[in-house]
Amino acid sequence: MSAPLVIAVPAKGRLQENTEAFFARAGLPLVKPRGARDYRGAIAGLAGVEIAYLSASEIASALAQGTIHLGITGEDLLRETIADMDKRVVIVDGLGFGLANVVVAVPQAWIDVRNMADLDDVATAFRLRHDRKMRVATKYVNLTRDFFSGLGIVDYRIVESSGATEGAPAAGSAELIVDITTTGTTLAANGLKIVEDGTILRSQANLVAARGASWGEAEREIARRILDRIAAQARARAYREVRTRFPGCDDALLTEAKELFGVVAPFGGPSSSGMLTLHCPPATVYDLASFMREHGAQSIIVAEIEYVFAPDNPLYSRLIGGL
Repeated sequence: MSAPLVIAVPAKGRLQENTEAFFARAGLPLVKPRGARDYRGAIAGLAGVEIAYLSASEIASALAQGTIHLGITGEDLLRETIADMDKRVVIVDGLGFGLANVVVAVPQAWIDVRNMADLDDVATAFRLRHDRKMRVATKYVNLTRDFFSGLGIVDYRIVESSGATEGAPAAGSAELIVDITTTGTTLAANGLKIVEDGTILRSQANLVAARGASWGEAEREIARRILDRIAAQARARAYREVRTRFPGCDDALLTEAKELFGVVAPFGGPSSSGMLTLHCPPATVYDLASFMREHGAQSIIVAEIEYVFAPDNPLYSRLIGGL
């Protein structure tokens, strides 16, 4: 029996919940046949797949080493953990959850520091006054070095943080920090502010493939089936299906509806009985319904779409193109 396609997902917390919901929406429910505490699982109804439950940082490392085929983790961890990231992994898709920014934050009392140029000036003045470089507390050592280097800032040294990074300035162990944040509330509560142009990375959870994994024909076929469902669900989420009896509809009205409301007519115009099916972005459903009623449409039914399968599979093309 051939080795399974291994997909690593977060083992706990909100990321695990969001990941399981993401797969479930695509008709790929994750299950643990040997019990809830097991760190190995499967996809119900799809043979040849093993789910590995790891921490987000372990997933990034495993992708770099090629010991798993696919993984879900944040771009911040990928770029921090993997020096030559673009050579080791392929970002197949951004998933829209796990949103957070890696930012430079300084004490609110530093009223003269608004941007990174101001910070550079303060860093130089600090070194001259104290005969030492400013300390930057962070868990993101590589991202910080790359960002500061790109701006030509040299008068600082990194203090690696192992605890709550936002507390470092108040504790006296650093002058400023680089940390990840979603709302900035925790930073503000600790007397810190984000530097205006100090956002190093806007991160989210991603579906990522390891270039170094074993990608034989069987693994590629399983990946294609998984990505086909994910792509179909993503297409479906972008539309609502609108059905009505509309004998008076003609090509001119359809063209107007497409221009005004972003409508797609997947099956062409009205049938001989006047039945018409359209796909419409959720935000314009009401306006489309009003437009059609004004032109003689009868009862209008709006329904959510589960899947829209198409001839192309952009996610699989991205995977194969990157391997």
